[in-house]
Amino acid sequence: MSRHPSVGVVIPTRGDRPARLREAVEAALAQDYPGELSVVVVVDGPERVSGVGVRTLPNSRTPGLPGARNTGIAACDTDLVAFCDDDDVWLPGKLAAQVRALRDGGEFASCGIEVEYGRRRVTRLAGTSTITVSDLVRSRMAMVHSSTFLFERGVLWLDESAPGGQNEDWDLALRAAKRRSFVHIDEPLVRVRWAGSHYAARWADRIAGLDWMLARHPELAVDPCGAARVYGQLAFGHAALGHRREAVRWAARALGARPGEPRAPIALAVAAGLVSAPKVMAALHRRGHGI
Repeated sequence: MSRHPSVGVVIPTRGDRPARLREAVEAALAQDYPGELSVVVVVDGPERVSGVGVRTLPNSRTPGLPGARNTGIAACDTDLVAFCDDDDVWLPGKLAAQVRALRDGGEFASCGIEVEYGRRRVTRLAGTSTITVSDLVRSRMAMVHSSTFLFERGVLWLDESAPGGQNEDWDLALRAAKRRSFVHIDEPLVRVRWAGSHYAARWADRIAGLDWMLARHPELAVDPCGAARVYGQLAFGHAALGHRREAVRWAARALGARPGEPRAPIALAVAAGLVSAPKVMAALHRRGHGI
């Protein structure tokens, strides 16, 4: 890799939040990085985008987030590709720190994040400088977020079969780690805004996405902590949809895999009508966490 490899930044959008999109573009272009830097905005949907001052393309592949990102990757002719969601913001030093880390022989990098929810900001760090398959199986690792990804162009593509675009970023990170454990800059170098995301999926999509991950990555069902987490998420998703029997079944599986899994009793409380799913999610998001 050259000292300052060229970088193409792919920003998918639906086009109806121009102010946030401009912030994402401007933050990427403002990076103090001496190498060539370009931004490609990919519009997924009929909306038009204007006034962002960078190359803008329609999603020419499968509708949804994975297809939009792959459209952007295909449009780049750079050494490296980076992702940023249209409602997130790169913080100063992000790109330079990751490129320095990749010079030591890596092909994929992530970094810590600062989660913004309403007026609250919570830092999420990994506590490590290397991300392994075991790490991503045991925990989804929210800080290994798509808006932090930087990798060699042509090495990896998004899987467009992901239901509703769910978990395509987790799948990509797992596949990257299976190739080679990747570098992680454990500093909050990306601000991730959770409220109002275009791609905040419905519960049915989340359930389908978790089923898809279990089928693609059987090791998720082997690690007790990782299995309990996924089963607990499935229990919560079914509870949110009012599927009480399925919620109880998955909660039982979660507790069977790991008796202390906290998502199981939360899912059972939602299934019993003691608390609503939106209230649970809002309380978790205020702490910088998801279910």
